[in-house]
Parts: sequence; C-alpha cells; structure tokens
Amino acid sequence: MKVKISRNAAKVLQVELNKEENQGLLVRVQVTHKHGDHAHYGLGLDDKTANDVVVNTDKGIDVLLDQTEPLLDGIRIDYFYTPEEGFMITNPSKGNHGDH
Repeated sequence: MKVKISRNAAKVLQVELNKEENQGLLVRVQVTHKHGDHAHYGLGLDDKTANDVVVNTDKGIDVLLDQTEPLLDGIRIDYFYTPEEGFMITNPSKGNHGDH
C-alpha cells in the first residue's frame, strides 16, 4: 500500500506525534463513508491492530491502514492553510480528487 504526505501535513502531524500524550501512537487513515467508486476519509492517532499495515512515507511519518480496504491504497494527505485550515485526504489513484 502507498501513502503520500505533503510537507505541510507532515509538519502538523509531527507536532501531534511529538506530544507526550501521543507517544507510541501512529497516524491512522480510515474510510468513514464510501459510495460508488470513491470514499471519504478520516484521520486520527491510534494503535496498530491485527488488520493493519504500517506504511512508511518519505516524510518520516508512519501511517496505519486497514489492509483489507482497497480504497486506502494510494491516498494523499494534504494540509491547507487557506481558504480553511485543515487536512484533506484524497485518493488520486482511485479517481478521488476531493470532496464533491
């Protein structure tokens, strides 16, 4: 499975991972809703479970993904400051380029 993380997203995630209360946790991306051929994604911090695979990224952030969910393979995690600050997770490899 593959995951891309933008530089902005990696910076924000690393701040969260460095907090004492988050020590030992990993970034998790999950499918919160799917319909047709695309999904909506959720982001959080979590522990690894039996169905998870840990994906190493080029930004040094490890991401937990449910290995049984094909819509997670190829996701991209971005962080935008404008027009509204926050994360956006898409999957360009599956034709998902943003919310509709």
